[in-house]
Amino acid sequence: MTLLAWAGLAATCLSAALLQATNGFGFAVLAVPFFLLLVPAEQAIQLVIILSLAISLVMIPRLRDAVDPRLLLRLAVGSAIGLPIGLVAFGYSNPLIVRLAAGVVITLFAAMLGWNRYRRHPPLVAMRLGLDLGAGTVAGAATGLVGMPGPPLMIYLMLASAPMRAVRATLVAFFVLVYAATLLCDVVFLGVPVSDWAIAASLLPLVWVGGIVGLRIADRLHETVAVILSILVLAVAGLYTLAAAATAAL
Repeated sequence: MTLLAWAGLAATCLSAALLQATNGFGFAVLAVPFFLLLVPAEQAIQLVIILSLAISLVMIPRLRDAVDPRLLLRLAVGSAIGLPIGLVAFGYSNPLIVRLAAGVVITLFAAMLGWNRYRRHPPLVAMRLGLDLGAGTVAGAATGLVGMPGPPLMIYLMLASAPMRAVRATLVAFFVLVYAATLLCDVVFLGVPVSDWAIAASLLPLVWVGGIVGLRIADRLHETVAVILSILVLAVAGLYTLAAAATAAL
């Protein structure tokens, strides 16, 4: 790896860590497209998994008091159901169509959330057991289909008008479980090259700095600003998924 490529990875890590620490998700959304430009695809995805787990571990001590254990358990159970469904569906589906559909849905929901915020409507859903499990299932399936568990959960929690600190805490706790399980599976069944561990270790200081600074910024953000930022990140995630599918189709 060249020094220039490493510098690109480092800058991306710092920016992505700032983004995720500020609103609860977004590391993978920002990191994946840039990592794919700098290193081979297999290595890029592996690095994102390791570093996503790292930023989540940096964040969780500051947010653990806002995590709802019962909600987290329901989401985790749902994701355990949805993940194999997503993986199987991905194996039999046209990946381009799946990514295109995911991009459309996420973008439309971001627009709907923005409109709901602008019109100041009351919460559109009430959080309860069935919906919690359903949201977790969709997030698990989304992980298997498009590798993005964050947007479905963010959409659900924002539709329920959950406090942004609770949204961030729940997402981060969920990511710790999901990415730890994914990394464990990779280590056991696929193996992770020593070079990937070395590169990830060299980037961890940037992830730590971005996470700590992002958390301090988040603590000072007004609730309205945090909601707007989250909606913007959702919109970017949806548009990026659409653009990636369109580019692959050409």
